[in-house]
Amino acid sequence: MMIGKRILVLGCSGAGKSVFARRLREKTGLPLIHLDNIWWKPDRTHISRVEFDRRLAEILAGESWILDGNYSRTYEPRIQACDTVIFLDYSEETCMRGITERVGEDRPDIPWTEQTLDPELVELVRTFRSDARPRLLALLAQYPEKRVVSFRSRDKAEAWLSEL
Repeated sequence: MMIGKRILVLGCSGAGKSVFARRLREKTGLPLIHLDNIWWKPDRTHISRVEFDRRLAEILAGESWILDGNYSRTYEPRIQACDTVIFLDYSEETCMRGITERVGEDRPDIPWTEQTLDPELVELVRTFRSDARPRLLALLAQYPEKRVVSFRSRDKAEAWLSEL
């Protein structure tokens, strides 16, 4: 199964993008970049948009990568640069469970450990299907040459990874 060398992993917060991306890296050997580790500093401040965009452009110019993160403001340049989009198109319930269950866990995709459930993150999950998802699907439709692999459940995504 050919998936290319430049892969985006997109989906709502809590969908498990980072976990999926790590499993994909294990299967493919491609370098993995978690966008949260670029945007966020350990003290929960972040770099400027200008710096983020500069660093993202450097990554996108690379020969191969798996990019994990939503950052809807940057969907289009990332889609333009990729071969494949993996879209974890999960229910609000699944994603809400995902953000709840990871509280208190150390994670390699973000430079701190969340100790409480962030109300802003809860709101992002609640509005993803009505706001970000339609914009993402419309944008993907503008790039029919891109391979888009969409999953509606973690079981289906896991089965696909197992076949790689």
